[in-house]
Amino acid sequence: MKHIARLKVALVHDYLIDWGGAEEVLVALHELFPKAPIYVSVFKKERVSGFLPKLKDARIISSWFNFVPLAHRTISLFRFLIPLIWNSLDLSKYDLVISSASWAVTKGFKRGSRPIEICYLHTPPRYLYGYETSVIWQKKWYGFLVNIYGAIVNHFMRVYDFNQAQKVDYFIVNSKEVGKRVEKFYKRFDYKVIYPPINVDGILEDNGVKDNNNFYLTGGRMVAAKNFDLIIKAFNKNKKNLKIFGSGIQERYLRSISNENIEFLGKVSEKKKFELLRSCKAFILAQKDEDSGMTAIEVQAGGKPAIAYRGGGYLETIQENITGVFFDNLTIKSLNEAVKRFEKMKFRQEDCINQAKKFSKERFKKEMLEFVLSHKL
Repeated sequence: MKHIARLKVALVHDYLIDWGGAEEVLVALHELFPKAPIYVSVFKKERVSGFLPKLKDARIISSWFNFVPLAHRTISLFRFLIPLIWNSLDLSKYDLVISSASWAVTKGFKRGSRPIEICYLHTPPRYLYGYETSVIWQKKWYGFLVNIYGAIVNHFMRVYDFNQAQKVDYFIVNSKEVGKRVEKFYKRFDYKVIYPPINVDGILEDNGVKDNNNFYLTGGRMVAAKNFDLIIKAFNKNKKNLKIFGSGIQERYLRSISNENIEFLGKVSEKKKFELLRSCKAFILAQKDEDSGMTAIEVQAGGKPAIAYRGGGYLETIQENITGVFFDNLTIKSLNEAVKRFEKMKFRQEDCINQAKKFSKERFKKEMLEFVLSHKL
């Protein structure tokens, strides 16, 4: 531990313009290395102000791109500038850099022999490798123009992404699913799986599990890849009560196709979210090729099961017929058949909670620290 304390450490994260699972990983890394500065491409303080106390006393350093007008909205359009953004950082004064990487190719900071880099990879950038992303541009009138632009820019970005991956000393991935992507796209087989941290104790600490409510729950960022439209159409048909928390670019459309049995809650506090998780009948998840499935673990931490699409990281986080059920196809019929099966089954709170405890924040921090110590950095 004394050796760790002597290390000069820096953390690098895609950006801080929204809050989700990747940011919870960053919080845990900050707690492990509280003196390490956090470098980001873009920092939009007002958009994440409610969560910044979790990064108490952190020194957050944004890149030059942060000073571009509307940087948080234009970074996707100007993704070809990502190499310039990260190359402007000189991290050679640090002994160890831990990068938290997904969308913004946040990896490959080695210059010569310094620093040693551990990349905690949430996923290779989904937009570069054919996975569903936040926006389905093909459905917009200018989709063909975006596709042409994307085909040109993304070709060079894939080359850049591959080359940056080769500079990483050690890869840690958040699931076996993402590990397969590292093998396929980066030709790297020397990675370790460390599942992301879930605040199990925080979810359970207030009032315990509740069983007297009759609603299903879903929520998060309202983007195309989450397939909320499929969930809504299924519940329009089965007429069961569904609550949805969160907001995003699809919110207006999703509200427009919803019947009266579906309630939109908007953005909710973390405390309210935890209360909903403890109170629902089950949480519905329909993303294809989910990276790790942190929300599936969160609802289990609340003592409740999940109903999820059979694919991606959900297969690693849900115990079939013990802490949840799967549906095989992304169709209304398949989802509603899973709901029918679910309602004929019994699920034990303790099974769900025990499964969630396998993914606790304490476990994450312990495994990360052991990894650093074992490699004698």
